[in-house]
Amino acid sequence: MILNRVLNLLFILSLSTSFAQDTLEIKKLNEKLSKAELEEGETYVVDTIIDGKPLYKKQIDAIPKISELDSLQDLEIASDFDKKWLEELYNNTLYDTIYQTVSELEYNTIEYPELSTDTLKARLARLNARTPFNVEYNPSLESVIKNFLKNRKSYFERIMGLSAYYFPMFERELDAYNIPMEMKYLAIVESALNPRAKSRVGATGLWQFMYATGKQYGLEVSSYVDERSDPIKSTTTAAVYLSKLYEIFGDWDLALAAYNSGPGNVSKAIRRSGGYENYWNIRHNLPRETAGYVPAFLATMYIFEYAKEHGFVSEKPLFYGFETDTIRVKQMITLDQVSEATNISIEELQFLNPSYKLDIIPVIENKNYYLRLPRTSIGTFVTNESTIYAAAKAELEAREKPLPQFFKAESKVTYRVKSGDNLGFIARKYRVRVSDIKRWNGLRSNNIRIGQRLTIYPRNPVVSQETSTSKTDNKTTTSGGQKIYTVKSGDSLWSISQKFPGVSVQNIRDWNDISGNNLKPGMKLKVSKG
Repeated sequence: MILNRVLNLLFILSLSTSFAQDTLEIKKLNEKLSKAELEEGETYVVDTIIDGKPLYKKQIDAIPKISELDSLQDLEIASDFDKKWLEELYNNTLYDTIYQTVSELEYNTIEYPELSTDTLKARLARLNARTPFNVEYNPSLESVIKNFLKNRKSYFERIMGLSAYYFPMFERELDAYNIPMEMKYLAIVESALNPRAKSRVGATGLWQFMYATGKQYGLEVSSYVDERSDPIKSTTTAAVYLSKLYEIFGDWDLALAAYNSGPGNVSKAIRRSGGYENYWNIRHNLPRETAGYVPAFLATMYIFEYAKEHGFVSEKPLFYGFETDTIRVKQMITLDQVSEATNISIEELQFLNPSYKLDIIPVIENKNYYLRLPRTSIGTFVTNESTIYAAAKAELEAREKPLPQFFKAESKVTYRVKSGDNLGFIARKYRVRVSDIKRWNGLRSNNIRIGQRLTIYPRNPVVSQETSTSKTDNKTTTSGGQKIYTVKSGDSLWSISQKFPGVSVQNIRDWNDISGNNLKPGMKLKVSKG
C-alpha cells in the first residue's frame, strides 16, 4: 500500500513537472523579443511594432503526426471544401493574375511619420466594424499600407479618377448578388482598372479571368469580341464567382485568397497550418503572390476610405458612367467609322468599348452587341443611323477587294509622327484601322511620340496632286487652289470625307462654316484647305 502511494506521488510529480515545462515552453513561444534577443538558428516572426521597433516571437509550425501512419486522416473541414468545389466543377482558377508589385511585396518596417501606429490601429478598427472583411491591425498590413502611401501616391490618384467611371458599374452588379461593396477594390489589385489588362498567363480584363473560366461562366471570347474586357458582363461574372467561393469557405478573406490562387491552394494551406481557418494564420502556407494579395486589397481599401486624410487628389475622369449610354448595333461597323460619324476620338471609343478586340463591332444572328457613346453623341448617331450604316457598309465592301494587294511592298508608306498626331488621325489619313497600325508596328498601346516612324500599308496609296486632280470625277472641281465637291443624293459628311484622304468630318464643317449634318444635292463643299 505504501509502495503504491509512493508510486502515485512520483507519477503526479512527473505530470506536474511536465505541465510546468510545457507551460514554460508555451510562455517562451509567446514571449516578445527584441532583435538583439533573437537566438541563432531559430525561426521568428514579427509580433508587433512599438514606437517603430519590431518585436518578435518564435514561429509556431504545425507538427504532423509521424506515428500511427496507418490511421492518418484528412482534415474534415478542408476535405468538405474540396468536395464542394469539385461538385461545382470550378477547376480553372484565376492563378497568377496579381501584379508583380503585389507578388514581390516586402513586409519591412516603413518610416512614414505622417501615420502613427496608434492612429492606424484606430482607423482599421473603424473599418473593421463596418465591413465583413478582417481588417484588424497587424504589422504586415501596416507595412503594406505605409509602402503604398509613401511610394504610390500618383498611382492611386490616377486610379481614383478611373474609379469614378467604373465603381458605380461595379456597385450595381455587386449589390445584385449580395457581395460586399468593398469588393470593388479587388479590380484595382487585379487589373489597375484596365479592362484590356492581360497577365503573362493570359488572364484578361478588369477581373482577370482565364479563357476557360470566362467561357465556363458564359463570357464570349471570339476573334472579334472578348467579354472578359466588358466592364458590366465581367463584373457580373466576378460577382457570381465570388458568391460561390464564399458559399464554400464561409469567409470573405478566404474567398479572396481562393479567387487569386484557386480553392485547392487554400484548402492545402488550411491543412498545412493544422486546421486554421483565419487568413492570417494560413498566409505563410499560401503561394507568395497570394500571401500579398489580401494585404494589398486591404491596403487599397484603407487608402480609398482615408484618401482625404492623406491628401490624395483624384485625377479628373475622362467620363462618368451617367454621361454615357448604349445603342444596339444593327450592322457591322468599325470604331474608326463611328469616330468619323460622331467626331469622337478613336481613343475615347476604345476606352468606352474595350471588349471589341479588333475595333470592329460584329453583327451575328441571335446575339446583341452594343456601342457605348457619350450621351451628347447618342442623338447624332440615332438620327443619322441609316446614313452611317450605309456608308460603313460601302466602305467595308470596298475594303474587301484590295486586301490581297494591301501588303505589297510598293504600297508601303513610312510615316513620321508630327505634333498633334494620334493613331486615329493617321488611320483616317490612310483609310486603315488603328488596330492595323498597331499590329504593323508592334505597338501595345495607343501612345506615339513626335518623330517616331510608322510603317503604313494604305488601302489607297498616296498619289501626287496632279494625278489626283486628273482622276477626279465631274463632281470635284478646283477653284483658287481649293477642291470643291458637289453633293449628290445619298451623300453625308462622313461618306464625303471618306473620298478624300486626310479629310475629316470636322474639317468639312470648318472649311464650309456649317454645324449640322444636313446636306442637299447640288450643294458645293470645300474639301481641301484653302
